[in-house]
Amino acid sequence: MAERSFKKEVQQLRIGAGEEFRGEGILAVTKGLLQSGVGYVGGYQGSPISHLMDVLADAQDILEELGVHFETSASEATAAATLAASVNYPIRGAVTWKSTVGTNVASDALANLASGGVTGGALVIVGEDYGEGSSIMQERTHAFAMKSQLWLLDPRPNLDSMVNFVEHGFQLSEASNTPVILQLRIRGCHVHGRFIAKDNQRPKFTLAEALANPKRDLSRIVLPPAAYVHEHEKIKQRWPAAVKFIKDNKLNEHFDGDVEDLGIILQGGLYNGVIRALQLLGLADNFGNSRIPLYVMNVTYPMIDDEVTEFCKDKKAVLLFEEGQPNYIEQGMNMILRHAGIDTILSGKDVLQLAGEYTTAVMRDGLQKFLAAQRPELLPVIDVEPTQAPAAAANGNAAMEVAEVTRPKPVIKEQPISFQRMSKDMAEIVPLRPAGFCTGCPERPIFAALSLTQEKLGEHHIACDIGCHLFSILPPFNLGSTTMGYGLGTASTAAFNVKSSKRSISMMGDGGFWHNGLSSGIGNAVFNKYDGVIILIDNYYSAATGGQDILSSRAENPNRATNNPIIEAVKGVGVKWVKVIERTYDVARVRDTLEEALTTEVTGPKVLILQSECMLNKQRRIKPQFNKAVKEGKRMVKERFGVDSDVCTGDHACIRLSGCPSLTIKDSGDPLKEDPVAYIDNSCVGCGNCGEVSHAAVLCPSFYRADIVHNPTQWDLFKAKVRQRVIGFLQARRNQRLAQYSL
Repeated sequence: MAERSFKKEVQQLRIGAGEEFRGEGILAVTKGLLQSGVGYVGGYQGSPISHLMDVLADAQDILEELGVHFETSASEATAAATLAASVNYPIRGAVTWKSTVGTNVASDALANLASGGVTGGALVIVGEDYGEGSSIMQERTHAFAMKSQLWLLDPRPNLDSMVNFVEHGFQLSEASNTPVILQLRIRGCHVHGRFIAKDNQRPKFTLAEALANPKRDLSRIVLPPAAYVHEHEKIKQRWPAAVKFIKDNKLNEHFDGDVEDLGIILQGGLYNGVIRALQLLGLADNFGNSRIPLYVMNVTYPMIDDEVTEFCKDKKAVLLFEEGQPNYIEQGMNMILRHAGIDTILSGKDVLQLAGEYTTAVMRDGLQKFLAAQRPELLPVIDVEPTQAPAAAANGNAAMEVAEVTRPKPVIKEQPISFQRMSKDMAEIVPLRPAGFCTGCPERPIFAALSLTQEKLGEHHIACDIGCHLFSILPPFNLGSTTMGYGLGTASTAAFNVKSSKRSISMMGDGGFWHNGLSSGIGNAVFNKYDGVIILIDNYYSAATGGQDILSSRAENPNRATNNPIIEAVKGVGVKWVKVIERTYDVARVRDTLEEALTTEVTGPKVLILQSECMLNKQRRIKPQFNKAVKEGKRMVKERFGVDSDVCTGDHACIRLSGCPSLTIKDSGDPLKEDPVAYIDNSCVGCGNCGEVSHAAVLCPSFYRADIVHNPTQWDLFKAKVRQRVIGFLQARRNQRLAQYSL
């Protein structure tokens, strides 16, 4: 069960030539694949590219009609290796994953693929998750393209351009016998727009035909002496072929402007932001027409020397927008210009920030510094009286009357786009709210139990993994010391396999386990007689990437083999001490089992498998069923939890050990009880974790469960009336006694 369904949207993939396609970037890219005659598609989900896998899964019937094979790969390495089908056969194949972490995993297969080369078009669609909102280390795909001589496309983020570059990517790959990377930034993945569609194409050469007519070319296999030949082939044949295709098909774009002595060179993916920065300085209109000429690098590797020199040769200075470090493009361009004897000033990281995401504000400020040094008269006059507007026009801004800064307006000192001051002010009144688990998440009680265990046995070294459970490093749990990569939680404790008074603890989710944790973590631990504790969190899905099914999912999937228990795989590689807890919300049991694992005299890896369904996916699954049953008039019961404010002492152990978003505090209403009491708001999903952790930490009778009955029966109504009368009688008697003994 994925994060969302595209069943309705994927029907647009059927439209033919001349029809207008409207939708999201990811859906448009899928249409581009089908229009290009792709033969097979694989990949591993991960933001911002997760939805591409979800779209393909929902379009399974359309893919089958066209004869396109699709599968969810076990890892990014599996996906990259899948492209081997295009080495000897003229079949177009595409794979996708989140970069750069996915590219790290796939790098071995990619390097081999790039060495031997391909016959059919091989396209790698990566979601470039770079910037402040990223969940990974700040690295760029560009380094991998340079290292392995893979061509890197970074198209302008509009649907028409992205769809065209899917087809261009396949053509470029075939023309140069080289795999091509199509880089889609997060804004490109989710941008909405329209384009004129083409007819979908069946693969010209199918996988079945390849199997029926096998081919073998020893020169394509990466072994000496062929491997040494491949390096020369890349430079002498493939690179020139790629450059010729890029130039002949004008994949990079040149936009003229009237300020002819200056220029801007930019990565295609930054185009929208650059245009907005120009607009803010009165140098571009609302239709994207720039006064400064632009050279848009939709292909960022390889660079085309002739195009760079042609663009720069008659210009005083050029500003390069290259996001991230190292500044590979800037270094390469400086070399190109110096070798060509061109003395044009190339600005880049000297006026722009050295690292980090290039937001509109960052690009505007860099452009402003560049213009201040080269052509200050082009900068807008901000403090202008309405009567002085003609004077501003005389300074060269008259041609851009549609730009905001050139319209007559009251005197207002320009305020830079800055959130630091605002965030500082807000921090004084708004408490910090770190990223955390969803309401009712079954992983929260695991870390509550682990906190209680450490309270008794002392602090232990804890290694984290990639996934939802990584939120345990933040308040209120503050657990975990390291995270080394997806499925590498257990591997990262390998060096701690020594005699000590305490055992190390590592954790891994079910997604990471099947990704590579079974071999690199569990298998390695068994082989090296690791004596630590391994926590495997089984929430039935690859939850952190959107809730896709995996091998151990409980769902019945018509296209995938699910219901393969993790415990069978763990025992299969030789683990002897393994225990399963089928309900993670039983905090006391989880705590006791953890204590047993940490103190037992049994040696070797101790694996604890903790199972409960991801609450987010559970709600997606049961809410429609529940609402449908209620509409049909069936009796349905929804569990909710609450806190009796008269009983609550204000200890707040439930909050300290839970951190659930639905659990907060409120005034007790009792002048003699100064501490606020716990309170459960309407976002509660009835998991019961708050009460469980309270009882595990210190006995707390203030929690109660309330059953909300929809379409109650006569018996339900009768019981409710009896209860109301009994409660009313007891409350009235209590009030009488309070009045009798009051002073």
